Amino acid sequence: MKLSHLFFHIHYCNFRKINDNRKPSSRISRALDHHELILVSAGKGSITIERKKYPFKAGMLFYLTPGLPHTIEVDRQEPGSFQSVHFSYGYVGLREGEWFVRPEAENLPLQAAQQLKDYYQVEEQFHKLVDCWDAKLPGYEYVSKTAFQQLLIAVYHNTKKQNQNYATSLKVEKLIQYMRENIHRKLTLTELSGQAQLSPTYLSRAFKEITGTTIIEFFNQLKMDAAKEMLLEGDLRIKEVAGALGFADEFYFSRIFKKTEGISPSQFHSKNVHGV
Repeated sequence: MKLSHLFFHIHYCNFRKINDNRKPSSRISRALDHHELILVSAGKGSITIERKKYPFKAGMLFYLTPGLPHTIEVDRQEPGSFQSVHFSYGYVGLREGEWFVRPEAENLPLQAAQQLKDYYQVEEQFHKLVDCWDAKLPGYEYVSKTAFQQLLIAVYHNTKKQNQNYATSLKVEKLIQYMRENIHRKLTLTELSGQAQLSPTYLSRAFKEITGTTIIEFFNQLKMDAAKEMLLEGDLRIKEVAGALGFADEFYFSRIFKKTEGISPSQFHSKNVHGV
């Protein structure tokens, strides 16, 4: 799943403070038709998901997916503090120069329940999202979507640091920088694995787990982003752009460009430089 291709719709947000005078229901059993993220900051209670009960703890993050039966129980005397956001999303893409949208059946790559450590950044971003939603200022829906995406990024970085393969993640980040610095070359898996000091097989698997794409797909995307900038300058021919990015065959370059961008390099150039 490429999160960059997802378009989010927020249904509503909720924030219960410790001194909230509202009396919560002590027990709710339900299954939603959309997604929900819940971050617990304090209080007593639990969420039961697929017959497993997860007690409330500060820093607990719950991800409830559509159709997932669950039961929320809170202590009436100490219901505590939590924030939640209810949302849906679809997949937005570009194919052959035409936009398309489809419902996204795949869930976000999050656990149903996980304990976050050093979660203050996630909590702060959640606050920004909920405050924006509650204020209802002009443009709040658009700003809320941006805040929600920033929340997901904060969650991603938090969970990545807790992952036992954090050292591998750092190596992948350095490898991506190496790709950027050598975007004009043709890099082999052997060379990249040597740079990362990981076996080719392990690197290929770890890279896809961390980035969501294969090494060659990621490197080609970097090259295509650079190609678009060069084409927009309007001074280089397609063959020259291909050569500058390490492609010996301009026809292979054109195939990769069309596969990635949905249109050929010549069509991209004509449309964006000449307006044709």
